[in-house]
Amino acid sequence: MNVEELVRDSLRWKAVQQSPLAPNFADRVLTVKRRRRNSRFAAVAAATVAVVAVAVVVPLLDSGQDGPRLASETNLSDIIAHPDQTPPKDLIAAGDTALAAYYTSDRVERSSKVGVLERTYSLLDQKTGKYVKTTKWSYVSVAPGMRTAAVLEKELPAKRIGLLDLLTGKIERWIPVDHAVASAEFSSDGSQLVATTYAKNPDLVYKADYDSDGDGKKNDWEKHYQESDRTGFSIVDVASGKSSWSEVTDNENVNVRQDFAFSHDDRLVYTGRTMQPDVQFYDLKGDKTDEPANEKHLHWSVEARLSPDGKLAAGEFAGGAKTTASEIVDPYTGKRVAKVRGQQLLAWVDNKRLIAWDILPGTNEFHSRLVLITIGSDKEVPLSGFRKGDDGAAGRWTPLFAQR
Repeated sequence: MNVEELVRDSLRWKAVQQSPLAPNFADRVLTVKRRRRNSRFAAVAAATVAVVAVAVVVPLLDSGQDGPRLASETNLSDIIAHPDQTPPKDLIAAGDTALAAYYTSDRVERSSKVGVLERTYSLLDQKTGKYVKTTKWSYVSVAPGMRTAAVLEKELPAKRIGLLDLLTGKIERWIPVDHAVASAEFSSDGSQLVATTYAKNPDLVYKADYDSDGDGKKNDWEKHYQESDRTGFSIVDVASGKSSWSEVTDNENVNVRQDFAFSHDDRLVYTGRTMQPDVQFYDLKGDKTDEPANEKHLHWSVEARLSPDGKLAAGEFAGGAKTTASEIVDPYTGKRVAKVRGQQLLAWVDNKRLIAWDILPGTNEFHSRLVLITIGSDKEVPLSGFRKGDDGAAGRWTPLFAQR
């Protein structure tokens, strides 16, 4: 009996044993589980595993039946680095974590008094493996598998969310929303989006008639940090396009743009605050709730958050004037369990390795590059070139990571 026959018979047995699968189940599985390493495919096909696991993985064994291979799939190297490139031109990855996109920000003046901070994205073209600049989108989030991105059009807040195919470069479909949104973030399995809703564009800036940054000059451009026009969040089912909106009226001590994201297990959403407690969790119906036990000691501004197995957490910067280091903490107690190189911990690669921003000792704090670091080791592997510029704006690009 070959693998295909085994799957067919297993699915027949499974159908007898349980109630029918939900509509669009196959589409969801193939969308969010599109990418696993070829070495894993062989192991799964050879091993005796749960029927559902076989059913999910085996259809991907023959990539010829699933269309062209993605660029993020074809290179099986554990580390794909381009330390001579900044911003990157070619795919950067470590393990199953890849740089899916990056963006730069610029102020565009709409009048003498009002401007907007606009992002220019460079998205991974899954045909070529290169990052391609686009000015079409104001906001981008890349789904696990890196085949699909959720995109918002230039004018925010937007009344629809686009699903962009990163292989063809075309919008697969638009998802209309009842409440206008300015961000959209995928759940860990790619089946849902949490979209933060706003009454007004949260990226607007205004010219102040006073010295707002202490540099001795008036007419600085600034955001109105005292208030936010955030109205709540919508949970969007990607397969069906259906969404449910929850109003959030508590906007005290939040930034003008303060978006929501999913918790580690996708059962809750959270948002940052500028005062303690610096994180507030909500259930998917919009009611405030306590934080999960293993996310109690996470800071919203540390992007890496929990390790894949949930046993370790990325902490804040813990370095001094002559060195850069960040903490790894016990997520349940907040106690430090290790120090690692890096200014900012950006994404977990596996349960021992992370991608971070870091600098060379003695260099400018803004002169940073992407590196791969390992818990228990002082060594790091450069992944990109150094960002240029001696201040917080020039030469800066912001990375977005996804599971490949």
